[in-house]
Amino acid sequence: MIARPRLTLGPVRRALLALALGGFGIGTGEFVTLGLLPNIAHDLHVSIPQAGHLISAYALGVVVGAPLLTGAAVRLPRRRLLIIVALTMAALNAASSAMPGFTSLLIVRFLAGLPHGAYFGVASVVAGNLVPEQRRSSAMAIVFAGLTVANVIGVPAATLIGQHFGWRVVFSLVGAVEVIAAVAILAVVPVDRADREGSAPQLRQELRAFRQPQIWLSLSIAMIGGGALFATFSYIAPMMTHVAGFGQGAITPLLVLFGLGMTGGNLIGARMADRALMRTIYVAMTCEILLAAGFYFADHSMVLAPLFILLLPATALPLLPALQSRIVTLAGGAPNLAAASIHAAFNIANSLGAWLGGAAIAAGWGYESPNLVAAGLALFGLVVAIGSGRLELAQRARARAAQVAA
Repeated sequence: MIARPRLTLGPVRRALLALALGGFGIGTGEFVTLGLLPNIAHDLHVSIPQAGHLISAYALGVVVGAPLLTGAAVRLPRRRLLIIVALTMAALNAASSAMPGFTSLLIVRFLAGLPHGAYFGVASVVAGNLVPEQRRSSAMAIVFAGLTVANVIGVPAATLIGQHFGWRVVFSLVGAVEVIAAVAILAVVPVDRADREGSAPQLRQELRAFRQPQIWLSLSIAMIGGGALFATFSYIAPMMTHVAGFGQGAITPLLVLFGLGMTGGNLIGARMADRALMRTIYVAMTCEILLAAGFYFADHSMVLAPLFILLLPATALPLLPALQSRIVTLAGGAPNLAAASIHAAFNIANSLGAWLGGAAIAAGWGYESPNLVAAGLALFGLVVAIGSGRLELAQRARARAAQVAA
C-alpha cells in the first residue's frame, strides 16, 4: 500500500497565515459596513448618508491611530503588541454590536480604527523578518492577503449573514475571528528577531526615519496612487447600475470580482517587487492610468465593465507590498512607525479618492467621471514615483563618487 504524502505547512507559512487571519478579521470588519449601511441606518433610525459617517469615522481612526499607537507602543515586543491589538479589535467589534444608538456606534467605530494601522505595520515587519530579505515583499503580501481575501469571502458572507440575522451579529463574529487570530499568533508566530536580540528601537529612532525624503515620497505615492483606486471603487455601485445597466442583485458578484483583482494584484505584485521594486511601482501605475481611462468608456458595456472591475485593482494593489517593503528597507532598524504610517496614507487615499470622485459627479460629469479622476491621480502618482526613483539613483551615484574619492 502506497502512503499518501501529507500536506504540511512549515513554521514560517503557519506564522504568516496566523498574521493574515488577523488582517482578514480587520478587513471584514472595515468593509462590511458598506454592504450593511441600509440595515444599520434602518435599525438606528438615521439616513443612509448619515450612516456613511461610520465608514469615515473608522478611516479617521486609522489615520490617527497608525502613527500614535505604534509610536506609543514601540518598546513592546512585537508579538505581544500584535496579540494586544488583535484582542483590542475583538473587544471593540463586540462593543460595536452592543451600541444602542448611532452616536455611540460612531464613537466606537472611530476607536476600532485606531489599532488598524498598528496591526498591519507591525505584522508586516514581523513577516519580513521571518524570511530572507529577497522574499520580504512576498511575505508581507501574505499578511495583506488577509485584507484582500476579506473582500472576496469575508465581506460578501458577512453581508449575507447581516441581512438575515442583523448587523450586530456580524460585528460579534468579526470579534470572534480576532480572538482566534490572537490565539493563533500566540501559538505559531515566533518572537521577533529584534526582540530576541534586545535591539528593539526607541521612539526617537523611529521618528528619525522620517528625516528621509524618500519616506515621504513613498507615503505620497501611496496617498495619490491609492486615491486613484478609491476614486473608482467608492462609486462602483451607482456606476454599474446607472451607467452599465446592471441590477442591484449584480453588485455583490461584481464586488467579489473587485476583491479577486485586489488579491491577485497583491500576491503577483509582491513577487514582481521582490525582483525589481521600483520597476513594479512604475509598471503598476502606468497600467492603472491606462485601465482607469479605458474604464471611462468600458463602463457602458455589461461585457467589458466586469473585466475592468477585475483588472483595475489587480494593477493598483501591487503598490501596497512594494511601498511597504520600500519603507521598511529605508527605515532600517526602526521600521515600525514608518510601516504603520503607510496604512494611514492609504486611508487618506480612501478619503481623497472618494471626495474627488464625488466632486466630479456633483459637477455633472456623470457617474463614469470618477474613472477620469482615477486616471489623473494615477498619472500624478507616477510622476512622483519617477521623481523618487531618479532621486534615489542620484543619491547612489553621489555615494559611489564619495567612496572612490575616499
